[in-house]
Amino acid sequence: MKYSLPFYVLISQLFASSNNAFSPSIAFTSRTSTSALRAEETKERTLEGRLIEGELKPTNNFILVKVAEDVEETEGGIILSGKSKIKKTEGLVISCGPGKTHQDSGLFFPMPVEAGDEVVYGKYDGTEIEYLGEKHCLIRDDDILITYPSGADKKDEDTVNVCSDSVLVKVAQTEEELETAGGLLIASTSTAAKKRPSTGTVVKVGPGKMAANGELMEMDLKVGDMVKFRDFAGNEVEIGSTEYSVVRMVDVLAKF
Repeated sequence: MKYSLPFYVLISQLFASSNNAFSPSIAFTSRTSTSALRAEETKERTLEGRLIEGELKPTNNFILVKVAEDVEETEGGIILSGKSKIKKTEGLVISCGPGKTHQDSGLFFPMPVEAGDEVVYGKYDGTEIEYLGEKHCLIRDDDILITYPSGADKKDEDTVNVCSDSVLVKVAQTEEELETAGGLLIASTSTAAKKRPSTGTVVKVGPGKMAANGELMEMDLKVGDMVKFRDFAGNEVEIGSTEYSVVRMVDVLAKF
């Protein structure tokens, strides 16, 4: 005797087979979503207008800095345009290379900054590039004049730092400022032509230059010392409304 299945059973089996037939499409949709997420994580990057794969990573002792926007308006409200804009030589550290090695011992020089720090560098230092559609600059660690730690609420004499064997000098602008605590007046050596100040008070001292054995060489200066350095040797920086000079230890002629 032939056995026939009830109608509702046949219908349920038919739906089950239909679901199995459509299951590959569900798997395909899942794979497509995963690919889309991966594509979102690796967005297209550009360097000088060309597409590149992956992020730009500095080598050796180079540092990638996102340059701060140029000043387009003075404090008095004057709008600057074109070449009149004040070009910034400061910005945010995006990434750093591993560092350079000592020429004699091969030991690595530690990098003085990390991603997130802010730096000011020399006017003619570095190589400007367009990365991700914005102005960046690749500088060496030796090009850094001053640094600010990541997340600093204010930028002043207390939060600023210098690197290697550099010192930050608050320059003396007038004869009154050249008078020492003992009352000794340092005569100005300027001629008719105005010269940059080359005397002032040390407000920050770098950690020192690294020797061949990896140890830092002791600096022969301390905060509060007054110094005389070579004319035109220091790099001028302005912190707030005060002028300073960043001077290498080798350019400091005397202290008092």
